[in-house]
Amino acid sequence: MIERFLDLSTDDRRNVLGVAADRSGRPAHILEKDVWVVWTLATLFGSPLGEHLVFKGGTSLSKAYGVIRRFSEDLDLTYDIRAIAPDLVGDQSEPLPKTRSEEKRWSKAVRQRLPEWVDGSVRPLIAEALARESLPAAIRTDGETLFIDYDATATGSGYVAPSIMLEFGARSTGEPARLLDVVCDATGHIDGVEFPTARPRVMHAERTFWEKATAIHVFCLQERLRGDRFARHWHDVVRLDEAGIAASAFADRTLAQVVAAHKGMFFAEKAADGTVIDYVAAVRGRLQLVPAGGALQALNEDYRRMVEDGLLFEAAEPFDTLMDRCEEIGMRANRMT
Repeated sequence: MIERFLDLSTDDRRNVLGVAADRSGRPAHILEKDVWVVWTLATLFGSPLGEHLVFKGGTSLSKAYGVIRRFSEDLDLTYDIRAIAPDLVGDQSEPLPKTRSEEKRWSKAVRQRLPEWVDGSVRPLIAEALARESLPAAIRTDGETLFIDYDATATGSGYVAPSIMLEFGARSTGEPARLLDVVCDATGHIDGVEFPTARPRVMHAERTFWEKATAIHVFCLQERLRGDRFARHWHDVVRLDEAGIAASAFADRTLAQVVAAHKGMFFAEKAADGTVIDYVAAVRGRLQLVPAGGALQALNEDYRRMVEDGLLFEAAEPFDTLMDRCEEIGMRANRMT
């Protein structure tokens, strides 16, 4: 008889995770959180809300594309701006404000409407699914972010919390995107136990490369890291390069320009010297992927913590090697663009 993992008792879930951890070589608390990640994707994209959602970011690279070898714990999701603000943006294929004043109107509308949508549409959907399946978890929202705090049966060092964070944005379409299958990392390791599966719409990996590369570029020019857990971006860029996706992204000049124009309009940032960061210049030969000074030290410490808590599925390369790889990728990007 096949039993669903989330229908098992607490003790049985703990035992299953222990066996799966031994057989997969991955920590039990990581496998458990992964189950909740896939369950959440299945719930969202199996509902009418999924029509206007796109799954993106590091977790999509791990779960949908299999090109990064680390556990990515949070869900980065785009709610199509054409769905949340049709009165402002119309049905353009890649909506972009024409002026700063127009951008302020669009952004103000999104800031007002997105938290209302998360609390009024996403929260009830997740709550109903948890209740229907009698799952041990609670929901909380904080503006545009929703958290699913589940009762963990396995624990790690504390770097990975027993909570799924759904970060919603709504200032783009999330395209290009396509449907891809997602399964749990524990799948196939335990006979007679069925784990969740999902089929979300996923942002193309080439766009994710440029999203991450330009985010790293900002951190480098600002010479500081805002918060922690940023080391994953550098790891992801290197893995994307190994998979050939970075080279594909370099060659897609239209996509690079779209990302640069979008970020320049919606996410204007200033460098440490007070100058406005030029995203277009970054994708046209001035990309910087290695920080310096205190930012480099902070990044090194965050990378160490990520490695120690088992987020990387294989032996981690030394931090200096990772930085050398990123520098080489940046140099190649700049030569090609």
